[in-house]
Amino acid sequence: MRRERRKSQKSRWLFFCDLCETFASSAFKNPRCFMNLLEVNNLSLQFRTRSGTVQALEDVSLSIDKGETVGLVGESGSGKSVLSYAVLGLSDAAARVTQGTATFDGLDLLAASERDLQDIRGREVSMIFQNPKVALNPIRKVGHQLQDVLARHTTTLRADLATRAIECLAEMKIPDPTRRYHAYPFELSGGLCQRVMIALALACGPKLLIADEPTTGLDVTTQAAIMALIREKARATGMTTLLITHDLGLARAQCDRIVVMHAGHVVESARTEVLFNAPQHPYTRQLIGATPVGRAALSELTAVRGSLPDLRRTDLPACRFSQRCDFYSDACAKPLPSIVDGGHLVRCHHPLVLECVA
Repeated sequence: MRRERRKSQKSRWLFFCDLCETFASSAFKNPRCFMNLLEVNNLSLQFRTRSGTVQALEDVSLSIDKGETVGLVGESGSGKSVLSYAVLGLSDAAARVTQGTATFDGLDLLAASERDLQDIRGREVSMIFQNPKVALNPIRKVGHQLQDVLARHTTTLRADLATRAIECLAEMKIPDPTRRYHAYPFELSGGLCQRVMIALALACGPKLLIADEPTTGLDVTTQAAIMALIREKARATGMTTLLITHDLGLARAQCDRIVVMHAGHVVESARTEVLFNAPQHPYTRQLIGATPVGRAALSELTAVRGSLPDLRRTDLPACRFSQRCDFYSDACAKPLPSIVDGGHLVRCHHPLVLECVA
């Protein structure tokens, strides 16, 4: 009896060892097991225009883990949307990537063919565009637009497409989804158009959702409802979200981690509460100072000084914030350092002393 028990224990132990060895071997052969879902490294992008070459992105790096919600914040013109379009292969014809890589789930997006990108867009990576009234086809019913996405990226039978499209609208809590299915975008309010846009983006259950200013132009109540829908879907499916916004209050409420951009540079990245409680880059501190969240009075707000530099300049400084910064010195003319401390990244020659400001 004891001999049989020992033999059984030994068999289980050997099975466990074989299982560990198999997992280690497969993980070694398939490094995607340990990769971030989205990884952008040292990406630089230019736009060729009649008035000069615009250095839109320079040496941009960021990573997003599976199931994470990351906020990409900064002033208008910082390069947030440009970065997302570059990752998805949707850049303007005048754009040219001069260096860097962008990897999604192990696939090099910048080297992928247009056919591969078309298979990924909508199915594995979806995007909510800034202006749904413009992004939606104005002469096609919203239900038919949903059917187009489902037919292209899912195995839904043709006979079931209309039913599934109505279900997608209902999941976004759109009142009377059957009637809205037959509506044109111009017949819907801004809030309903935004919900339709989200329904299109989430119809195929993407791994990554890029939400580009999803609440712009909406009232506060509708903003809260839209973000609740996205958060609920992410929690239910494990979806990863990249939230692009200039609203730091929104980013603080929704995101696990925040990446700050200024004039085509990533200048700081940290966990949300760490960033708000102890910003290390002067630009981040100014942004937080201009955010009304947690302020007792509007008089406590401070404006971000100056404006973004002209990115067509051929003599752009190494630090594009230097002409707006209180801590400028001759060292700022040197290439930007990357200082990392416990997952907190700051690219500045004069990082701020840790102190609570929020």
